[in-house]
Amino acid sequence: MPRMEEVAETAWLSADQQRVWRSFLGGTTVLMERLDRDLRAAHGLSMPEYEILVRLSEAPGRAIRMAELATAVSHSRSRITHTIARLEREGIVVRGQCVEDGRGVSAVLTDHGTQVLEAAAHTHVQGVNDYLIEIADDHDLAAMGRVMQAVVDHLHGHTF
Repeated sequence: MPRMEEVAETAWLSADQQRVWRSFLGGTTVLMERLDRDLRAAHGLSMPEYEILVRLSEAPGRAIRMAELATAVSHSRSRITHTIARLEREGIVVRGQCVEDGRGVSAVLTDHGTQVLEAAAHTHVQGVNDYLIEIADDHDLAAMGRVMQAVVDHLHGHTF
């Protein structure tokens, strides 16, 4: 329970700030749900799985240490292990010893996984275009990009 002096110091949102905040929450929720639904329906992949495949595809040798992958996609180690196990059963990724030191475990995108990602990327990008890019003007998109990058920059590395 917060102490009274903490409550008194809270910088409450103005009506306009509250409206913007609720629009942000509602918009990001429905956008991510729709993108996830499209990927699941067309490719049997969730948005978090798609993000993992993208990260692997961009990595040298299409491989990332499991711990680094968990951090990169903001998942717990147990969640990333569970997700990689499912993708491994589908032949989309394999797990192997890290090339650098042989002690850690890496997730590696397979050739089949690359094909799955390439097909899913078309669905994902089409959804982003249809549900976001086409309904916002360039100035709004630029402002959103600046704000979200500022959030990432501010919160990345902070422990609260």
